[in-house]
Amino acid sequence: MKEDFLKYQAQTSPYPLGMEISHAVGSYIYDTNNKKYLDFVAGVSATSLGHQHPKVNQAIKDQLDKYSHVMVYGEYAQHPAVAYCKLLVANLPPSLNKVYLVNSGTEACEGALKLVRRVTGRSQLISCHNAYHGNTMGSMSVMGFEERKQIFRPLIPDVDFITFNNEDDIQKITTKTAGIIIETIQGGAGFIEPQNDFLAKVKKRCEEVGALLILDEIQPGFGRTGKLFGFENYNVVPDVIIIGKGMAGGMPVGGFVGNSKHMDLLSHDPKLGHITTFGGHPVIAAACLATLEEILAKDYVKESIAKEKLFRELLVHPLIVEIRGRGLMLAAITEDAGITNKVIFKCQEKGLLLFWLLFEGCAVRITPPLTISEEEIREGCGIIIEAMDEIMNEIPIIVN
Repeated sequence: MKEDFLKYQAQTSPYPLGMEISHAVGSYIYDTNNKKYLDFVAGVSATSLGHQHPKVNQAIKDQLDKYSHVMVYGEYAQHPAVAYCKLLVANLPPSLNKVYLVNSGTEACEGALKLVRRVTGRSQLISCHNAYHGNTMGSMSVMGFEERKQIFRPLIPDVDFITFNNEDDIQKITTKTAGIIIETIQGGAGFIEPQNDFLAKVKKRCEEVGALLILDEIQPGFGRTGKLFGFENYNVVPDVIIIGKGMAGGMPVGGFVGNSKHMDLLSHDPKLGHITTFGGHPVIAAACLATLEEILAKDYVKESIAKEKLFRELLVHPLIVEIRGRGLMLAAITEDAGITNKVIFKCQEKGLLLFWLLFEGCAVRITPPLTISEEEIREGCGIIIEAMDEIMNEIPIIVN
């Protein structure tokens, strides 16, 4: 299978991990040799309720027995999408009261960027250095990492960048700015949290000049940071949020949410201001609804902070410089990207799945399912410490 995988599927890097998957259940993935791996990645924060969650699976099966795709988004009223949007809005601030469902996080970003231009009549967009919001042309235009996008230029014009947590840069938001897009917690840059009410200060500046604030909740959203949405930790309510990853228990989905007054502008002048064939797909929406209902019904959101504390207690080692992030959106930072690589590969050999972050080579991604148990956390952290001990014995490293 690996040979055919490399031959017939386009790759995203020269050296994919290439593990041959048999099945996955709960917090574990099994390869075709029936080796079990504890999953500390959760499909890059996507399988929020673990693998094959029975309620999500049942919702998918039930919907398949009723109907699947029947019409492009926005034409027919379909129960799974309507019920999901209603429940989602009920758990957001009052100003975030209308949802547009799409197929992925990067599509949600595209829609949000169009929305702020439509609302304000302005063209300038502002993002942050080292930001990541997806990989389509508009999303890439607001990616703050030149190395990844130079070859694809020209991208969309009138995009400028500020530095995350740099308060002086906030003044670059002016009456020419349509909107600023910011990750609530910078993901690819190394799970960097906002400091000193940075997001609230950005929102205040937006209000002063008539710009809109888009917060990218694709990774922090749906309970991963101790609140249902990450922005709730930071004393701010954005004008638009973009969502994806963990919202459907591992199924492909995205969305952007704003005020109905703004969102309704996409329906006229011109009509079809934003369209999608498969956005709001009834089977995917059923998975979204089941996932959100389960997250709200259980203590997973609150438990993510207690689980973070346990990770921090257990992951103490000379090779770990710091643990960044919040809740179950964590990154163990080593002194060197080479060490990080060794940790990830050695842990996989030992039956623990870890992963990288996009732009911070020293980061070891730790984003397990919200359903991860204390016993599983202890098991995985034990493997990490064991691997790091072996690395220290194998190579000459000076640890400060």
